[in-house]
Parts: sequence; structure tokens; C-alpha cells
Amino acid sequence: MINAATLEDTVRRLRLGERATLAQAMTLVESNHPRHQPLSTQLLDAIMPFTGNALRLGITGTPGAGKSTFLEAFGMLLIHHGLRVAVIAVDPSSPVSGGSILGDKTRMTELARAESAFIRPVPSSGHLGGASQRARELMLLCEAAGFDVAIVETVGVGQSETEVAGMVDCFISLQIAGGGDDLQGIKKGLMEMADLVVINKDDGENHISVAIARHMYESALHILRRKYDEWQPRVLTCSALEKRGIEEVWQAITDFKTCLTVSGRLEKVRQQQAVDWLHQQAEEEALHLLFARADFDRYFQQTLQAVKNNDLSPRTGLRHISEFIQHHYFQ
Repeated sequence: MINAATLEDTVRRLRLGERATLAQAMTLVESNHPRHQPLSTQLLDAIMPFTGNALRLGITGTPGAGKSTFLEAFGMLLIHHGLRVAVIAVDPSSPVSGGSILGDKTRMTELARAESAFIRPVPSSGHLGGASQRARELMLLCEAAGFDVAIVETVGVGQSETEVAGMVDCFISLQIAGGGDDLQGIKKGLMEMADLVVINKDDGENHISVAIARHMYESALHILRRKYDEWQPRVLTCSALEKRGIEEVWQAITDFKTCLTVSGRLEKVRQQQAVDWLHQQAEEEALHLLFARADFDRYFQQTLQAVKNNDLSPRTGLRHISEFIQHHYFQ
């Protein structure tokens, strides 16, 4: 059990890569219990000097794209190369019950059993975008534990692509051909965020459909403005089921990292991500503190009821709330 007395020993064990300690540290960081907040903050502060050495990858894809199959084949390849791999698999939480299935480990059985791999299924808990609110901090724990590659797998719905792209070095969009979603992947702006597009399931009778989809994605990437001046996003194909093309994906990721590291862009990207994360957390904390005030909450509920009854327009309601805040807290 992690507590104030064992914190220093926890950091030591974490740096040794002890899996049980990593799991306990993740549970602590994920906890929303008020008593756990100071301790989790101390833990994160203590490990910060030992973070930043892992390659951070984000993988998204529509349901049925074969993310779990791809991740297992990809993760085992990295282990074959002598690397340690951590996977943070974000699972969508039910809007009704709030629960999650968290079944990703059952779909990556070989990788889950590997000593050089660690898989942590986490619920999105209703957080905007589908990515766990603590996913960034879980990555830091994995880095402190000595993992060489930290992967965040997103549910691939809503705003999850944008959120995960803003916390990793290389963002990979896993697609399939002939599923009727090819154009949708281009239209919803996904192409502007992806550093690599990988078309999976290039096997069986899908070769022609995959070739067509690859040409379409490549054409789109050459028209769109580049995310980075130094890097032209690539489109690759693979069969995760047959474990073909996985090595080429890893080579492309390696090329991407080398390109951005040499230019100095990668360091700047990580710095900006940290600043953006602080801004986001500051806004959420400010809202939390604001609604914790009984007078504001009471006025907000009154205004909300007026809007519901069509006595006020939402715009007027917002103006009233803004005036209330300025009058009561900024004078």
C-alpha cells in the first residue's frame, strides 16, 4: 500500500520496473478520493526527473479496424527488438451506468503475458473525447518505470482523436478499406492530426480495396496542409492478423522520431503539450472551485431554470452569470 511513509520506497521500486508497484501507482493516480490527491501529487512530482525518455504513441481507429490485433502484433515486434512496451487502453464508459468493460487485455493475450509489456485498461469515465483524464499521468508513470514505448489506444469516437493527438509524439490512425468509412475518415479532419495512416486487414480478398484506399488517403495528405513542415505523413498497409507490414510501420515511426528530434521540433511539441495540459487542468479546477461556492451554485440553478422555462435566452443567461461572477468575485 502506498502512503507517505512508503513513498520514497515506491519511487525506488517503480524505477526498478516492478509491475505490482506500477499498478498500485496507477490506481493511486486514477483515484478521485480527496485523501489520495496530495499523495498522488507527491508521487508525480517525485518521478518527474525520470520521465520523458519513452517514445509516446497514440493509436486510434474506428470500431472493427483491428486495434487490439494490431497492438498485439506491434507490441510483440517491439519486444522482439528488445524494447519494453506499455499500453494504456482507454475504454468508453457507459453514459447510463458509468461502467466499462475493460476487455482489452483479453484481446491481447500474448502481449499481456509478456514480461516486457504492461497493459492497463482504463475507463474514460465520461471525460470529453473518450481519453482518460489521467492518461498523461499514467504515461509518466510508465516512463519512470523504464518502458521504452508508451502507447495510448483511444476508443476512436467523438473528440478522442484530438485529445490523444495532443498528448503523444506520434499519432497513428488505423483504418480499414471497403467499410464505407473511407471518406468519413478524411472529412472529419482526422487526416490533419495523423502522422501516419495505417490501413489494416490487407489480406484475403481485400488487396484491391486496400490499394484504392491507400491511393485516396495519399492524395488527401498531399492536398492538406502539413502538421509539421519537417514531416510528410505516410500511408502504409498491413495485416495485423498475418503479422505482415508491422515492421514497416515501426520503421516509419522511427523515421518520424528521428526527423522531429533532429530538427528540435519534438522537444518543442512536448513543451507545448505540457503547457496546454496545465491550461486545461487550470480551467477545470477553476470551474470546480466556482461551483463549490453555494451562492454561485444557487444563482446558476436559478438562471438555468429561467432558461428552461424560456424566460431567458441562453445568451442572456450566460451574460447574467458573467455579471454575477464579476460583481461578486472581482471587485
